[in-house]
Amino acid sequence: MSDFKPLLALTMGDPAGVGAEVIVKTLAEEEVYRNCRPLVVGDAGWMAESLGFVPIPLKVNRVQHVQDGAYRYGTIDVLHVDNPGVEEVEYGRLSAVAGRAAVSYIFKGIDMALQGEAHAVVTGPINKEAMHMAGYRYPGHTEIFAEKTVTRDYAMMLAVDDVYVLHVSTHCSLREACDRATKERVGAVIRLAQEVIDTYRLPKRTIAVAGLNPHAGEGGAFGREEIEGIIPAVQEAQSLGMDVVGPLPPDSVFVRAQRGQFNVVVVMYHDQGHIPVKILNFEEGVNVTVGLPIIRTSVDHGTAFDKAGKGTADPASMRAAVYLGARMARAKYGR
Repeated sequence: MSDFKPLLALTMGDPAGVGAEVIVKTLAEEEVYRNCRPLVVGDAGWMAESLGFVPIPLKVNRVQHVQDGAYRYGTIDVLHVDNPGVEEVEYGRLSAVAGRAAVSYIFKGIDMALQGEAHAVVTGPINKEAMHMAGYRYPGHTEIFAEKTVTRDYAMMLAVDDVYVLHVSTHCSLREACDRATKERVGAVIRLAQEVIDTYRLPKRTIAVAGLNPHAGEGGAFGREEIEGIIPAVQEAQSLGMDVVGPLPPDSVFVRAQRGQFNVVVVMYHDQGHIPVKILNFEEGVNVTVGLPIIRTSVDHGTAFDKAGKGTADPASMRAAVYLGARMARAKYGR
């Protein structure tokens, strides 16, 4: 491991959810501090309350500037972002106050990364309904990051067990997902996949592209999306020197990836990527937004209002997101 310890901005997520809990449980592990310098971006009061979820003595260090952090095991540094009324939020309850607070933490984390104060942003879970109640109509984290960084070509990537899955479309209807599988969009996501391989030095350079239809269309027998959009995008990428194969039958491409033939798979829609990734390793999946000028990793779960405040939330995904964020930052910024 490199001696370089990147600074990671960990956004707390919705205060009514499990974000603070899974962050505290993650930062209760000494190994985290050997990999990075974690700085929670959120509410110091909520983080202090969450210390009760771990059996070891930890303390919160409330800071106003990045340079004020201690960045040592046993102390959780929190860059406090003030939100009036957040102290009255209740676990497991939707509220505009909590939604507004969650977005404010994200905005601050993005600003820190853009200004070079943080090497990566690791996001805790937000509740879309609470965010919408607060007046923020984003579909999710990905779109917030894209807008705030003025990024045109971006994609959601799920990472688990050295398999990296990029999505041509995500939060839309299945009918709309079919329409989005154009040569231009598929080609853009293939290029993003190549950037992931190059920037983060993945060992296997082949990009596998899944078909949209059963049997990857069977030469047009089961749909023409492969012929009209996906195949031309693959051929164009190959002509540019990329090692791309496909479109491959969607029902077998992940078997081959799991067996180690590919690190990277491009899929056509949300569930085509999410279902196999969650079967591979439900607890430790990480959500990454690729194409941004900054690094963003995230837990691959929601606010879990049914578990909030009970101390039973599993920190595995947050832990994986922190370690992946640190690894990506070392690959991109380390010397």
